[in-house]
Amino acid sequence: MAGPTTAERGERQQESSSTPSPARRLRPPGPRTIIILAVALVLLGGGGVWALYGSQWLRVERVSVSGTDVLTPAQVREAADVPLGSPLISVDTDAIEARLLRKMPRIDSVDVARSWPHGIGLKVVERTPVLIVEKGGKFVEVDDDGVRFATVSRAPKGVPALELTASESGSSAASLRRFGADRLVREAVRVAGDLPAAVARTTRTVKVRSYDDISLELSGGRTVAWGSGEKGTAKARTLAALLKAAPDARHFDVSVPTAPASSGS
Repeated sequence: MAGPTTAERGERQQESSSTPSPARRLRPPGPRTIIILAVALVLLGGGGVWALYGSQWLRVERVSVSGTDVLTPAQVREAADVPLGSPLISVDTDAIEARLLRKMPRIDSVDVARSWPHGIGLKVVERTPVLIVEKGGKFVEVDDDGVRFATVSRAPKGVPALELTASESGSSAASLRRFGADRLVREAVRVAGDLPAAVARTTRTVKVRSYDDISLELSGGRTVAWGSGEKGTAKARTLAALLKAAPDARHFDVSVPTAPASSGS
């Protein structure tokens, strides 16, 4: 087979010489190009910093509040003390959160977030009372963690009263010394949290004489001996069954849930 002619070899050499080499295609930018790019990056960075901190475009103009029930948005905004007019990027959201939790014990948690370009959002979760303690004609609200977070002049509807009736002598006094009043309050909260919804709606008072002696007063003058706060789920089921089986009974005992009792009519 005949090889390429002299003319064909010449054409191939001409084509290869006209095609740029990889080294020429990937030539690095020159000093002038690098300087131009560096200046552009500095200008962009400086412009971004100025827009965030120095301009009037991204500053705090409004504070929105959501999630309040008892509190008002105005009360939350006042306690938050957000620095209006400040650059939005410079606002210390952690400090605002800490300030709200310190000033307003009714707030259980709050989410503080920037809302670009001009806002701060405060999403509040309030504490909910599960028990109240009467004190000096007013009522102290207690949440499900046993925290006494607010004092109100009127008792909230549907919230049982807590009576801590430990005496100064005998077993109840020993229980008070051993566990302390705060622990006994938490046990009462624990019992209130274990009550079936239908029973909770009719519960008027949770009485605590000692750690092992907690009782309930229901509507209609009915009483329940609960015992300690232990085995609350089993006691709740047993009480619901007793109330259904003996609707005319006046006293119920679920302190030992496997051996319940009811009496009176």
